[in-house]
Amino acid sequence: MNGLRLYGKYVGMHVRSAMQYKASLVLSTIGQFLVSFSVFLGIYFMYQRFPAVEGFTYEETLLCFGIMLMEFSIAEMVVRGFDQFSSMVRQAEFDRVLVRPRSQVLQVLGSKFELTRLGRILQGGVMFVYALVQADVSWDAWKVLTVIFMLVGGVALFSGLFLIYAALCFFTLEGLEFMNVFTDGGREFGRYPVGIYGKRILQFCTFIVPYALVQYYPALYLIGREEGIHYVFLPLLACLFLLPAYGLWRLGVRHYQSAGS
Repeated sequence: MNGLRLYGKYVGMHVRSAMQYKASLVLSTIGQFLVSFSVFLGIYFMYQRFPAVEGFTYEETLLCFGIMLMEFSIAEMVVRGFDQFSSMVRQAEFDRVLVRPRSQVLQVLGSKFELTRLGRILQGGVMFVYALVQADVSWDAWKVLTVIFMLVGGVALFSGLFLIYAALCFFTLEGLEFMNVFTDGGREFGRYPVGIYGKRILQFCTFIVPYALVQYYPALYLIGREEGIHYVFLPLLACLFLLPAYGLWRLGVRHYQSAGS
């Protein structure tokens, strides 16, 4: 509870700071909305030419993209400190983190809170709700839980990827750009149902970096293509991705050597 209270204070400070420049906050949020809106237009125009992609309709594709965009954007808003961790290592700011009597993860987590990502979250939410309505989803309590678990699992998955990105900085000092293939690339990759990319990619996205657990499989359950209560809980398995990510972080902390000031 003390950790949550402290994190709440961190978030409160960042929000108050952002609110000091309201015009900048509003314009940046609108900019984030428009960036993802351009991707939506690409999907829209493609479906003007083709009625379906690997059997998935326009609404079903929007459902997959909307939930993936929300998952990524919430994670990016909350764990932005790990995304920018390389500068903390280079400037030896992590030295101060180590000597404070608080969790290093909590301190890095609270070092940055990207409020402008609300624009992307709103964009993803609008697409997701529209797709659910147009796809005529037959709602029950299990499907409501499925949506909640998709968000929880997706945020955990992308948070784990950002944590891995930060952990690698202990060994390289600079952030490794190839990790963007899994973070920003994962968001772009999720514009379409993961299953359309082929069997090998689907296996990779199920057992290695489990995008499919928070997008493809539960989406099939939502639109009625698959039955089975296990689809409701599949997204929660993606939370296990945090374990190896945290293990790599702990390894990095043990091998950390100050870069100086």
